[in-house]
Amino acid sequence: MSQQDKKEWIIPVSTSTSDISESMLSKAFRETEVIESWNWEPANQRITVTTNQENGLDTIIYNLKDIGIEPVVSEKKMPVDGMSCAACSSSVESMLNNQSGILNASVNLAQNSVTIKWVPENIGLPAMKKTIQSIGYDLIIDEQAASDEAMEEARKQKSQRTGKRLIWAASLAFPVFLIGMFFTSIPYANFIMWALTTPVLFIFGRHFFINAFKQARHGAANMDTLVALSTGMAYLFSSFNALFPEVWTSQGLEAHVYFEAAAVIIVFIMLGKWLEERAKEGTSSAIRKLMGLQPKTVIKQQEDGTWKETDIHLVEKGDILRVKPGNKIPVDGVVIDGSSFVDESMVTGESMPEEKKPESKVFTGTINQSGSFSMKAEKVGGETVLSQIIKTVQDAQATKAPVQRLVDKVAGIFVPAVIGIAILTFALWMVFGGTTYLTQALLATVSVLVIACPCALGLATPTAIMVGVGKGANNGILIKDATSLEKGHKTDAIVLDKTGTITLGKPEVTNYEIITDSNQTFFEHLYALENHSEHPLAQAITNFIEKEFGPSETSVSNFENLSGNGIKAEISGKKIITGNEELMTLSNIELPENLKLKARSWQEEAKTVIWMAIDNKPAGILAIADKIKETSKEAIRKLNQQGIEVYMLTGDNEQTASAVAKATGIKNFKARTLPKDKADFVKELQAKNKTVGMVGDGINDSEALALADLSIAMGKGADVAMDVAAMTITSSDLLKIPEALNLSHKTVRTIRQNLFWAFFYNVIAIPVAAGVLFPVSGFLLNPMIAGAAMAFSSVSVVSNSLRLKRAKV
Repeated sequence: MSQQDKKEWIIPVSTSTSDISESMLSKAFRETEVIESWNWEPANQRITVTTNQENGLDTIIYNLKDIGIEPVVSEKKMPVDGMSCAACSSSVESMLNNQSGILNASVNLAQNSVTIKWVPENIGLPAMKKTIQSIGYDLIIDEQAASDEAMEEARKQKSQRTGKRLIWAASLAFPVFLIGMFFTSIPYANFIMWALTTPVLFIFGRHFFINAFKQARHGAANMDTLVALSTGMAYLFSSFNALFPEVWTSQGLEAHVYFEAAAVIIVFIMLGKWLEERAKEGTSSAIRKLMGLQPKTVIKQQEDGTWKETDIHLVEKGDILRVKPGNKIPVDGVVIDGSSFVDESMVTGESMPEEKKPESKVFTGTINQSGSFSMKAEKVGGETVLSQIIKTVQDAQATKAPVQRLVDKVAGIFVPAVIGIAILTFALWMVFGGTTYLTQALLATVSVLVIACPCALGLATPTAIMVGVGKGANNGILIKDATSLEKGHKTDAIVLDKTGTITLGKPEVTNYEIITDSNQTFFEHLYALENHSEHPLAQAITNFIEKEFGPSETSVSNFENLSGNGIKAEISGKKIITGNEELMTLSNIELPENLKLKARSWQEEAKTVIWMAIDNKPAGILAIADKIKETSKEAIRKLNQQGIEVYMLTGDNEQTASAVAKATGIKNFKARTLPKDKADFVKELQAKNKTVGMVGDGINDSEALALADLSIAMGKGADVAMDVAAMTITSSDLLKIPEALNLSHKTVRTIRQNLFWAFFYNVIAIPVAAGVLFPVSGFLLNPMIAGAAMAFSSVSVVSNSLRLKRAKV
């Protein structure tokens, strides 16, 4: 089977995540030949499936529905322009039905429209439009049908349906509860409760029984199975006693009914599900916030030169767009006309607005502040930086922390184990229950089935990961997977690259001292020489002079590059030399002692000193440095406070490395390190049982990043470094490193709290429900209370995860 024949599908689902388990999916997919692999992503509420053929989507949808999982399927009727005959409609219908991701397309020629059913995230409306345009017609689309909106709408409708069913069920269950608890002696009490309980179970709560049946058909079981078994047993037992009470009264026993237990259990569990879904909406707020950064419309230049407000989905590469003050940048591109300041904090985390002028890059979702400008679209749709950030966050939320694999194994056997415990409970009560053995056996068995909560176990890790990754994204920390969050918690050694990580990675002129009569002459001559040089520091000098004094038009003759030392030339008959101190000495130029002392002090600050002489007389000196970022010292102080050992590696010389280390408070550093040396140093620390985090920004850091336990790339560095790294700091602010580690600590702590509660709850609750306290205290748990406890256990886990959103990192 060739790689080209394979197809990956993304199937968003509206079914509650706690109602889906890997075991049930495994049983649904294992007998299907077209499906090669699949992955359930509870945090993103979607399933990714790989098939060995292009047209496997129908099979996936059928199998999911067969086990009670509802995929999100969008359906929309849209106008088609240009159709005039049956052949036209046939062509349109055929082309759409052959597109991957479309389940069905039906054309109505009389109305010049087409009704399309498709699965969001596999195909979008712009792709459908292009397909129709390719055969000479046009599909008229609007922004309301975007896939993310379709999914959001499907989940909102499901929540509304659940709410309505809950209200109806509660309104019927409440009188059943009152009669069963306080008014059992009224005429026909049992039959009134029976009449009211029946619709609660089999109309408003029918999905529990339907899903349980679908599970049973595949030899699987989940929480719906427990609910259906427990309430079904209570309902059948009560129905028998209501119809045939003499079976018990003839033996001197009372014919108890438990309609109120069955009805109230259904209501409590429906309430818990509804609250759980509402709470989980908060865990995905980071994704929705990122998605909301992109505007829905844009001002686009038309072919005739006019400007028109256009749907964002219709923007293509090369389009010219207009951005007004206060507008969000619609796509990634480059400014071609005008200037402004743009707030990029939502993407990079940087608070200071960035100046934008022609040839400046602009990014989707950032906010234009003051001026208007025109831009050329370079990246659209899924190619933009914002889309890549969203994808990174979604992929990270879909990954599993190592601890989750153990939880999955426990959850896989949890429901069968609970059913086994329930059967054992029933048997023990039947043997040792005394005169009311059957009633007690039924109550205890129902309580065990109801109180067990696999949902809390299943939600413990993914909800915390989802909130943690989302919080990171909102703070400029992109986390690629859950494993890196867990590794960050254990990290006790951080290795920092110097250039671009601790420093800005951009040499700048920081100081100058001139001893000639004219500053202007000094800078004109220096600019003229450096403008001809190809040395990396020459650009820093010319940029500084252009910014401070303006460019010079002075002509140069007899230019000569003195490799390793500097350059010399003639300007208006004067001999000009610029370079290091060694060049001045070789040229027999006598240097003033005060300038030499100044040069030494600058060099001790990790600055490179450039000398200039005119006609063999010293004219002045400049200091150039790769400035230390303003936040680097504070970031390193915070890392030390967290008990983390900080190391600096650099390819620079010993003097510069020492000066940077001293200025930032780093005690351990190594100079003149090659890429292999950095990788070897990481291995050395790991050999000492250190959990090592590597922070870098360049291609030369990629080997060390790949070897480190936790790899962090600075977002303004090389793509290779970001590809290798498990975390990316979008702003390149080193202060984000202690923030990322702190976020990791808090996320792992939340996971542990969730798992403790989930395990502790089940370990304590199930034996109590089975009746272990009855011989000692006579206490037997009411099934209604068991239902309430189970319903709110999963809500408590989600609520605990949501506390991360408010945590300070």
